[in-house]
Amino acid sequence: MTASTLASLALYAAVLGALVKPLGGYIARVYRGDARLAARLLGPLERLVYRALRIDPHEEMTWKTYALAAVTFNVAGLLTVYLLQRVQSALPLNPAGLAAVSPHVAFNTAVSFASNTNWQSYSGETTLAHATQVLGLTVQNFASAATGMAVLAAFVRGFTRTCSATLGSFWVDLTRGVVFVLLPLALVSALFLVSQGVVQSFEPRATGALVDAVTTPGGETVTEQHFALGPAASQVAIKQLGTNGGGFFGVSSAHPFENPTPLSGFVEMLSLMMIPAALCYTFGALVGDTRQGWAVLAAMVVVFLPLVWLCVSQEQAGSPALAGLAIDDEASAMQPGGNMEGKELRFGVAGSALWAAATTATSNGSVNAMLDSFTPLGGLAPMWLMQLGEVVFGGVGSGLYGMLIFALVAVFVTGLMVGRTPEYLGKKIEAYEMKMAAIVVLVPPALVLVSTAIACVTDAGRRGVTVASAHGFSEILYAFSSQGNNNGSSFAGLAADTPFYTALGAVCMFGARYWLIVPVLAIAGALAAKRAVPRSSGTLPTHDPLFVVMLAGVVVIVGALTFIPALALGPILEHLTAHGS
Repeated sequence: MTASTLASLALYAAVLGALVKPLGGYIARVYRGDARLAARLLGPLERLVYRALRIDPHEEMTWKTYALAAVTFNVAGLLTVYLLQRVQSALPLNPAGLAAVSPHVAFNTAVSFASNTNWQSYSGETTLAHATQVLGLTVQNFASAATGMAVLAAFVRGFTRTCSATLGSFWVDLTRGVVFVLLPLALVSALFLVSQGVVQSFEPRATGALVDAVTTPGGETVTEQHFALGPAASQVAIKQLGTNGGGFFGVSSAHPFENPTPLSGFVEMLSLMMIPAALCYTFGALVGDTRQGWAVLAAMVVVFLPLVWLCVSQEQAGSPALAGLAIDDEASAMQPGGNMEGKELRFGVAGSALWAAATTATSNGSVNAMLDSFTPLGGLAPMWLMQLGEVVFGGVGSGLYGMLIFALVAVFVTGLMVGRTPEYLGKKIEAYEMKMAAIVVLVPPALVLVSTAIACVTDAGRRGVTVASAHGFSEILYAFSSQGNNNGSSFAGLAADTPFYTALGAVCMFGARYWLIVPVLAIAGALAAKRAVPRSSGTLPTHDPLFVVMLAGVVVIVGALTFIPALALGPILEHLTAHGS
């Protein structure tokens, strides 16, 4: 790595680390109900929501009722987004006169945004009207992120409560996540992005004069060009903060109207990791031992940093296809060097590779470069970050409760090794919790691998691949890894707008989100009903370096055993072929 690359990575890590404790502590106070200053400023809005929706903030729910409320709310949002797309041609705020979205793309998009995936099999500026973007997608960016945070809050209560049949109120947790956390942060972020040049307009387009006139094949002289506009800043702010991803424009955060300056890029990349990292401290604060949160965060970092290094170093090394040619791809004062195919000069290799790793680690999915143009191993790093289960930071809320499921697996395996009943945070981990944890751990890989196999053996699946090669297989595997782990990024070389891919992808996205929420809440309900177990000399410490290594090892081993055979057929084979092996 170059000195400038290391400096940019160090600056990013330093700023992110500085935000973990203050933001995490604030979120903990929000879910405990003792964020006094925020309550004075935003409490009236919270109470207005309760009155408007007839919510009793003191009424608590069992885990089954909580799960039913969460799934019902999200399905209602899914149907609303689908309907908006299907009737957008008749709605106001459609200055470009865009037609209704086709049924299969509308269904895929509705599932995508309700499930916090934000997979896009369309180009936003030419497909969706402003009304659909604002009322459908932006609203779901808030709702899906707040749902993940609410489920996390309920899951943590499973550890902190004793002999309890309830886990809190989904409606209260959802409202507090939106009102006290997401709305203020998104407002500040959107105003900053507008100051940097991110567009926020209800106009259909802007017009600019061409430097040189162009003559079309029909003989018409063109002297001006049109630039699509829209309310982008408000959506970009929450898509990053809520680890939603996607983009208002088709090329996402590589578009100068979404990400115009190096400073906007730094803040957007900081936004996508800020809340997932801070929630680790929130977890520690809520369970009364911040060391537990730091240990989980450390395990995430232990897994994340080697994959960041792999991605950045492989892209900085350049493309093997250019080896032996009279091309200078060394970094210098005049050029960033490395593999610049599909990357913006204003971001360079380091900015593009770090974004790729961060966006796939956090279940965000926005991109500032063409991932399909990455080197084989440079593309393997973000792919494997998703395949680990989106638990290395992961989505807002969902990443941390996924990592805590791995923590339960780690203490269970350790307990079996030393012949003791496994315990975590004072609660015994028994057969029921392990059965539910197995569902959480195994469902996403099953969705990814089965869907990839179906695409590879069917004509409809193979027709979406541009090149029948190891890279073509990687495109399919990446697409379903993204959808089966609620990420949303893609290699973009796959024709994913066909009925085959939109339908199968929707199944992956829905199952990966809601089939996991239910067993997570079931575990929380079982833990909340148990008595706390006093610590003893035989209790496994879950805040020391040994546990950090153990937790990181379980995540990596499960990911390796599950996906290394598939990766060997895709990016690993492509890498060996490119280097003549």
